[in-house]
Amino acid sequence: MFLDILISFLLQLALTVGVIFLFGFLIACCNRAFYRNFGRRARKVCYVTGFFGTPVHELSHALMCVLFAHRIVEIKLFQVSDSDGTLGYVSHTYNKRNVYQVIGNFFIGVAPIVVITALLYLVAYLLLPAMTADFFAHIGQIDLSEGLTSVMGCLFSAIGVFFSYAVQWQWWVFLLIGMLLSLHMTLSGADIKGALGGLALVAVLLLIADIVMGVVSMPALNAFTQVCLAAAGYLLSFFTIALIFALLAVLISLPFRRLR
Repeated sequence: MFLDILISFLLQLALTVGVIFLFGFLIACCNRAFYRNFGRRARKVCYVTGFFGTPVHELSHALMCVLFAHRIVEIKLFQVSDSDGTLGYVSHTYNKRNVYQVIGNFFIGVAPIVVITALLYLVAYLLLPAMTADFFAHIGQIDLSEGLTSVMGCLFSAIGVFFSYAVQWQWWVFLLIGMLLSLHMTLSGADIKGALGGLALVAVLLLIADIVMGVVSMPALNAFTQVCLAAAGYLLSFFTIALIFALLAVLISLPFRRLR
């Protein structure tokens, strides 16, 4: 029984927290490649994209600070004069004895990835409601328990739907907004450090909840794991779109690499 509980716990953690960090890493790699392709002009390009993306990045931190009762000491939505290249920041404090606020560190740290991805979905829904419905009709078929081949098939099918709407001008507006936002989803070192500070407690509480559910009722634990699997399918689809935007940004920047 305890082996089943442990497997369920690791599966839940990997398909939620693991997916967030994996796609955060992949998008960060794309973003570094994008700016690197501009060579000496990289900082200027970063200021241009940052004018749009950085305020959203910082406001996502601020939103989670409010939700988890952290006190915001100072917030800078955008700046260009910082010598270390910091475009914005949110300074906050919290009660280290408050479990809820400590857990909040994780969500505050990863907020740009989660919030900006959710914002991309909202923009898609407003600009391209038919595409959004069609896209998620395919995503709804994802069943992580059926294996990687099935999941990849559903994802590629959904991506095909996404690109099929490129004949509409709204799609290109969505593309521009998506690239500007995805270029500033990257977590800073401080973001990652803060997220890891709360992750340990999140993992401990999740493990305790799994043990309690497993001891009381294994069907309840299995049902909870299935909910996590379903949520992971949607997380995977949201983050895939964000990753597509980041990859397209890199492709667009390639001619500038040759020109420099």
